[in-house]
Amino acid sequence: MGLPGSGKTYFSERLTAKLGCAYFNADKLRKMSNDWDFSDEGRMRQSRRMKIYSMFEKENGRTSVCDFICPTKETRAHFNADYVVWVNTISEGRYEDTNKIFEPPLKVDYLITEKDAEKHIDIVAGAINEF
Repeated sequence: MGLPGSGKTYFSERLTAKLGCAYFNADKLRKMSNDWDFSDEGRMRQSRRMKIYSMFEKENGRTSVCDFICPTKETRAHFNADYVVWVNTISEGRYEDTNKIFEPPLKVDYLITEKDAEKHIDIVAGAINEF
């Protein structure tokens, strides 16, 4: 998770390659669903959509990486990730509406504070493989 432009996708694509697992990108799922609603309701619907895809993988014994902003406590609680990486490399994203509602998470499993994805891939992959 993280603000738009923080490096989530860059990191997630490389983590997915390392893990050899499924990858779900929020923008791609929104495009597939033709759902560009960023209201509170639209953001919750997106959280549900991401959860459905990731739960399918989990129920079939597979790991997945989900790459999305998940900006509020409510959307994060609903998604209920097994392992949370916060890509916290910027103080503001490119969308003011998201900046206004973004609530920094109170608990994360791994925090990235600089744009150096390669430095973190092996550490996060190892932790996820422990599950």
